[in-house]
Amino acid sequence: MHLLVVAAIAAEAAHVPDDVEVLITGVGKTLAAVQVTRAICEHPHREDLVVVNIGTAGALRPEVTGLHEIGTVLNHDLSAEPIRRLGIDPRERLTLEGGHGTVLASGDLFVTEPAVRDRLAEEAHLVDMEGYAIALACQELGVPVHLIKIVSDNADETAHDWSAAVDGCARELAGWLADFAG
Repeated sequence: MHLLVVAAIAAEAAHVPDDVEVLITGVGKTLAAVQVTRAICEHPHREDLVVVNIGTAGALRPEVTGLHEIGTVLNHDLSAEPIRRLGIDPRERLTLEGGHGTVLASGDLFVTEPAVRDRLAEEAHLVDMEGYAIALACQELGVPVHLIKIVSDNADETAHDWSAAVDGCARELAGWLADFAG
């Protein structure tokens, strides 16, 4: 197995060991999809590549805390129903092999509004901005993927305090990664 760790920003991967390959995508689904697709297509060990996306996420429900391996990821800012009515499958929901029951909603919207959070909480436990794109790129290219997310905020006005939480989150993510790679 050749491990490629993917994070949106360097702060989320700050404690990943130097001997582990890390890809920093930038924020949002578009950048994540392009960067991960390029990295997979150009990777010299593509045949045994495993992608692990580590990152922070907002909790959509008060009881959701800590670290989670995602089992389902949703593209939450896609108009899926109108597309489906046209007879097209928008593939807004992806199931990940080996994942757990945690559902992640991904979108380009930085969620801080309680009404948006509450609507997303009807379908998901966590929210981020890259997970869906990373999972889709990996599935399309036949590369195993794990999405590992840690709660950094409550997807409300506290999300603006994200920078104060990111280092502690990065340490816990690196600890999970050490166990996974070990």
